[in-house]
Amino acid sequence: MQQRKLGREGLASSAVGFGAMGISPVYGPGREQDGIDTIRAAHDLGVTFFDTAEQYGWGENEKIVGRAVRGFRDDIVIATKFGFLRDFSLNSRPEHIRQVLQNSLRNLGVDHIDVLYQHRLDPDVPIEDVAGTVKEFIDAGTVRYFGLSEVGDATIRRAHSVQPVSVLQTEYSLFERDVEALFPTLTELNIGLVAYSPLGRGFLTGGVKPAHEYDASDYRRTDPRWQPGHFEKNVNATRRLTELAKAKGVTVAQLALAWVLSRGEHIVPIPGTRSPQRVAENVGAANLTLSDRELARIDEILPNGGFGARYADGHLPVWE
Repeated sequence: MQQRKLGREGLASSAVGFGAMGISPVYGPGREQDGIDTIRAAHDLGVTFFDTAEQYGWGENEKIVGRAVRGFRDDIVIATKFGFLRDFSLNSRPEHIRQVLQNSLRNLGVDHIDVLYQHRLDPDVPIEDVAGTVKEFIDAGTVRYFGLSEVGDATIRRAHSVQPVSVLQTEYSLFERDVEALFPTLTELNIGLVAYSPLGRGFLTGGVKPAHEYDASDYRRTDPRWQPGHFEKNVNATRRLTELAKAKGVTVAQLALAWVLSRGEHIVPIPGTRSPQRVAENVGAANLTLSDRELARIDEILPNGGFGARYADGHLPVWE
């Protein structure tokens, strides 16, 4: 698969990565072995970037990823995150970061983390202290690259002045485009973008159903895009995108991922799935080129992104 450079520190990734959050029960019940099989299938297809976090099952997701990649760990990039407590309050104090790093190394069964992200900005801890702590890890060899998630221009610049930021991670898809306001900053500082939920949290895979029909543990039960009023509009937009995809001989998911990839060589989407078949479908988008006419048609269908906020009230990250 085509490789993409993220940042100026040497980080490289397959054009399409893998978001592992969904192999834990965030999107309803699932089997651990399904996650392992899917990760291994992704690697067989050329995926080299695997994203997890302490918060995804409080170490359980990292353990599954670690077991899955044991046979090819040195060939891939593993990214994980710090910054939450179990009550979902924020904590990026240096001593907590050190504790999380040790937990993540143990959970994953590795001697270093390739990309260590601050999961969410902690307003009580200066970002310079966070960046300085990660710099210590990088200097010691237990971390290779520094990443930030869901932050704005000022935070990126302050952190970057202490330890170069290789990647910013945030939601980016046909449904969610706010991060485009940060593209000039990312270009200026040579920072890559890792796009999570590039398929609209599953909306752009087809086969969606109203919120109340999902399992009680499924995130989509409360996702604003699945609520009445927004759901119908998003279904209609997806139907029109599907028609465009069929005319091109691809799936709507491939169309959506190709659109993300077309937005810049510094972007790597990390769709998640529990299905090896879906992985193969997603990877196929890396070789898909969209014409100017097709891109224009996509903008006609979704000129301003999807309908409904990307998080429920009170949960939307504040970019600073």
